[in-house]
Amino acid sequence: MHIVVCIKQVPDSAQIRVHPVTNTIMRQGVPTIINPYDLFAVEEALRLRDQHGGTVTILTMGPPMAEESLRKALTFGADRAVLLTDRFFAGSDTLATSFALATAIKKIGETYEPVDIVFTGKQTIDGDTAQVGPGIAKRLGLNQLTYVSKVSALDLAGRSIDVERRAEGGVQALKTALPCLITMLEGTNEIRRGSLPDALRAARAEIVTWSAKDAGIEDVTRCGLRGSPTVVKRVFAPTPRSEKAKIIEVSQAQLKATPKEQHKTLLPETLIDALFAHRPTLEEELTTLARGY
Repeated sequence: MHIVVCIKQVPDSAQIRVHPVTNTIMRQGVPTIINPYDLFAVEEALRLRDQHGGTVTILTMGPPMAEESLRKALTFGADRAVLLTDRFFAGSDTLATSFALATAIKKIGETYEPVDIVFTGKQTIDGDTAQVGPGIAKRLGLNQLTYVSKVSALDLAGRSIDVERRAEGGVQALKTALPCLITMLEGTNEIRRGSLPDALRAARAEIVTWSAKDAGIEDVTRCGLRGSPTVVKRVFAPTPRSEKAKIIEVSQAQLKATPKEQHKTLLPETLIDALFAHRPTLEEELTTLARGY
């Protein structure tokens, strides 16, 4: 079994700043991390490999510094890492990114062994579109299972996989044939700590580095800005609210009381009265809404 996991090196969102004049993201001096959602995809791939055998290849597209994230993935126990880097990829939107990654995955299958499963995180924390995974599946003709919360069973002999997919109003149990692409949800598994032997191996490992030509991309106009029809008009920080929160004074005894005791001290009634006083039309709005049902 051969599993490919697509990851992305992203700026740490907790330390992102927006330039006050240009309204663009300021990446200088901001530490980078593996996209958090991708970590659950890596862990699920490793879990399946540990149970059924096989190889896990980590793939990313980015600048040379993205090698750091690949080595981090190798410390978890991945077998191989491929870095897709070229100036032609600069400025790629999701359409151009999915094209480059799909072509590289096809090349990986030809160079090493056929790919049975492709894993991605559900989305990235910088683009936040959740489009790249499905885009790869479409380009490679793979069955796609998005927002997967659990891989229930894998039958390599029968070439099928069973998963649970989170959907509106419940969970869908799906079964599909291999090969396929899976996008994993957050919190679906417990991410392992890398072992010392794997950390030492990752430090010495050779990262396979491919240019656009190495990956088999013949038409570079489909990559980077030239291949990206999406245009970001503006990036901006949310405007702080001018209206300040209203503080309702309550005693320490009321705060420490149990729900039953709070009811006796009329704390809920105090909060409700304050809410209706703050928004006089709320009662009328709720009444109209109730009539609609």
